[in-house]
Amino acid sequence: MRAGYLIMPLTSAQTDQAIKALDSFAIELPSWGFANTGTRFGKFIQASAATTTPEKIADAGAVHKFTGCCPSVAVHVLWDFPKGVADVPEVMQVAKDNGVRIGAINPNVFQDQCYKNGSLGNPDPEVRKAALSHILDCVEIQNATGSRDLSLWFADGTSYPGTGSIRARKEWFVEGLKTVHSALSGDQRMLVEYKPFEPAFYATDIADWGMSYIYSKHCGPRARVLVDTGHHYQAQNIEQIVAWLLSEDMLGGFHFNDRRYADDDLTLGCIDPYQVFRIFHEICYFTWEKGAAPDIAYMVDQSHNLKNKIEETIQTANNAQEMYVKAAIVDHAALQSHQLKGNLVDAEETLRDGFFADVRPLIQEWRKSKGLPADPLAAFRESGYTAKAETDRGARNKGAVSSYA
Repeated sequence: MRAGYLIMPLTSAQTDQAIKALDSFAIELPSWGFANTGTRFGKFIQASAATTTPEKIADAGAVHKFTGCCPSVAVHVLWDFPKGVADVPEVMQVAKDNGVRIGAINPNVFQDQCYKNGSLGNPDPEVRKAALSHILDCVEIQNATGSRDLSLWFADGTSYPGTGSIRARKEWFVEGLKTVHSALSGDQRMLVEYKPFEPAFYATDIADWGMSYIYSKHCGPRARVLVDTGHHYQAQNIEQIVAWLLSEDMLGGFHFNDRRYADDDLTLGCIDPYQVFRIFHEICYFTWEKGAAPDIAYMVDQSHNLKNKIEETIQTANNAQEMYVKAAIVDHAALQSHQLKGNLVDAEETLRDGFFADVRPLIQEWRKSKGLPADPLAAFRESGYTAKAETDRGARNKGAVSSYA
C-alpha cells in the first residue's frame, strides 16, 4: 500500500504470494552461455570458461547450487551432442552428477556452409531435406533425454530484394515444421522463435510473433510461440505481445536477456528491469484471473562475452527472481478495479507499488529456509570455483583462437 512515496512493508498476503512465487519459479540456463563466445569482430577468452559439455553442465550446476532456481540446462545439439543420440547417456549422467537435468533441445540449422541461403526455407530441396533430417535427429535426442521442449530458431531469410520468393519460403517452412510436429509425442512441444533481422536483413522468414503464431497454428496443438526479449524492434511493447499470446494459449516460452539497441544478449534486467517486471506482471495477472499459472518455459539466452560467465548467470537468476516476485505481489484485485473504473493514476500507481517494493530481504529469508546462501554471488565468489576452473581449464583456453573478421 502506498503512503505518499514511502516504501511500505509487505503485507502478510503479499508475503504469502511472494513465497508461492519463489517456490514455483524456475529458469533454465543455456549450456552455450558458459563457453567462450564473441561478436562478429572477435572473441575474448576467459581462463575459467567451459571447454567441454561436461564443464558447461558443471558450471550450470554451480549456478543452481547457489541460487536454487536453475534446475535445468538447455543444450545445443551440434555443440553438446557431436555424436548425436550416442552422447545422451554420458550427458545425462553428467547432469545428474551436477544436480540438474537436460532441458530444451536446440537444433543448429544455421552454422554449416550449406545453410548460406537458409535451412527449411532454402530453395534447394536437398538442403531443406538435410535441415529437416537434423531436426528430426534432435527429436530423437529429445526422446532419449526426456526433454519436453524442442526450441526452434532459424537464421533463414534474404538480405536483398528479389533474391528469394517470400511466399515460397513460407510454404517450405510450413511443410517442414508440420513434419517436425508430427514426430513429437507424449507431452513434447515445439517452440517456434522469431527474430526481425540478423543475419537476414531484408526479409527474415520468421520475423515476428505473428509469423511464429501462424506457423504454430498450421502445425498443430504441440506448437507454441517462443519470445526472445531481445528479438524486437526498439520500443516495441513486448508485454502486450505476451498478453495476446496468453489470451490465445499460444505462449510457450521465453529466451530472457536484455538489450540497449538490438539483440545485444545482455544480462537480464541490466538495462530495463521495469520491462522485465511488466512482462512477468502480465503472466502473474493472467494467473490471478484464471486461478492457475500458464505452462511457460522460462529460459535464459545470453552471450557472456565480457563478465565472468557464472557470475553473470547468477546475476541473471537473481534479477529474474526479484522481478518475478515483484510482479507476483501486485494487488491485482485493486488493479482490476481501478482499470474497470478508468482510474488511470491509481491503476498505474498500484502497478508501480509492486515494482518499487523491496523484496530482497524476503528473498534472502526464503533462500535461508531452503539451505541456500542469502547472497548467491558472494557465496560463489567465496567458494573458489573460478580459481579452480582457471587452473583446470586455463591451458586449454590459452590455446583458444581469438578471431577478428
